[in-house]
Amino acid sequence: MEMETSGPNAKRRKSEVTHPRSITHRQEAPPPDARDEGEGVDRISSLPDAILGDIISLLSMKEGARTQILASRWPHTWRAAPLILDGTELTPKGLRTDENVLTADDKALASTVSLILSTHPGPGRRFCIPAHHLFERATIVDTWLRSPALDNLQELDFWDDGIYGYLRQFAPAPPPASAFRFSGTLRVATFGKCQLPDSLLKGIHFSHLKQLALEYVSISEESLHTMISSCPILECLLVNHSFGFSCIRISSSSLRSIGVGNNRYGNQPQLREFIIVDAPCLERLLFLRPYMSINVSVIAAPKLETLGCPTDGIGGFDPFRIVFGTTTIQELQVINMTTVVRSVKIIAVKSWHINLDMVIDLMKCFPCLEKLYIKCCISGDMNRWRRKQRQFIKCFDIHLKTIVLQQYRGTRSQVNFASFFLLNARKLDLMKLEVDNRIANEAFFAEQSRMLQMEKRASRTAQLHFTTVRCLRDAHVNHVRDLAIEDPFECRC
Repeated sequence: MEMETSGPNAKRRKSEVTHPRSITHRQEAPPPDARDEGEGVDRISSLPDAILGDIISLLSMKEGARTQILASRWPHTWRAAPLILDGTELTPKGLRTDENVLTADDKALASTVSLILSTHPGPGRRFCIPAHHLFERATIVDTWLRSPALDNLQELDFWDDGIYGYLRQFAPAPPPASAFRFSGTLRVATFGKCQLPDSLLKGIHFSHLKQLALEYVSISEESLHTMISSCPILECLLVNHSFGFSCIRISSSSLRSIGVGNNRYGNQPQLREFIIVDAPCLERLLFLRPYMSINVSVIAAPKLETLGCPTDGIGGFDPFRIVFGTTTIQELQVINMTTVVRSVKIIAVKSWHINLDMVIDLMKCFPCLEKLYIKCCISGDMNRWRRKQRQFIKCFDIHLKTIVLQQYRGTRSQVNFASFFLLNARKLDLMKLEVDNRIANEAFFAEQSRMLQMEKRASRTAQLHFTTVRCLRDAHVNHVRDLAIEDPFECRC
């Protein structure tokens, strides 16, 4: 259920509806004898091989393979097009709890992969298989990777399919050395549920790699930095659920997006410090897990626009500290502010208690902020502001255009918080309030619009949008390629 409220101007929308009389009269179809005499001719098959190969390469793996039955020429065309072998299309969907079914699925997948690699001559464009095959079928995977069909591979993906979800359930094994024979051609690489020992990475150079993901990976701090530095044009880096290191230091002239997630795995070294020494192109810095205690230091990142999700250290969240030069933010509290960060335009915070004073301090620290996402909030202080923030309202220009507030229930604290921005943010375009299904109805929406004083809003273009879609993700990052999305917090569920 969704509802938009835009005040007195809502009636104007009626004039935008196209009147039936304004619809252009359609020209009648020509008589049969005037039609193209060549109707029914297979014109696509007459295209040059290079164009047909490009068409097939844009299709999914199954659709590309099915083109072989279209005409006698297409089997040759499929074999001539770059190979895209994606195991996600060969794996049954849904949760599989039966071990026998899982084993049967794995055997079928392995058989299909072997058949395709023996049929297609290459070159390879994308090779994607579930990561658990690295330790369950190490010899077979090595044979696959040595296949000529994968020569000049551009994308290698050992993806996490949810099987054996935590590394404590198995001993991670290194991928076969043949996985690194593509280091000179790879553009995208995901290493999942494996160990990357120092000896395996020694001397490796990824000259064309732009996107790198390490998920559930055991790797030493030295090897991690060696691997990053071996990618001279790397743009997106995802380090998620990985361990064996306590510090990441970033000095890169090409990185544009970084995503970091952490978890606790026994006595293994865990990430505790993240330092951006020099990243002149960095635009997005995302911390994907709220239960990670980490100290972040940003020394030089002049183009940083997107930041998330620092936490307030309450409700099971570990303490989070981030330093910009000499400005320190500890658990969402601005401890000291000697300089402001004008580059940041989008920020998402994980706050257990909704606190207007905290958000105002963050706006002072990030004075050009345009989008604010508040995740997992409940009622906290009363957030009275009319007298307390009088001077701030008078002197500060609020740049916010979009505000998204989770778990909105219409409490006095939340109403005060939301009304502050509706009544004072002159550039506001959208306030989105996520409401529980149990209280969502037309009467609740109307009452909240009245309490929030929409008729007095500072921005006449501002819309109030209620939605029952509850987005539980801190950021929409399912793959390293998602780090390239301009706003990773915008719900796409």
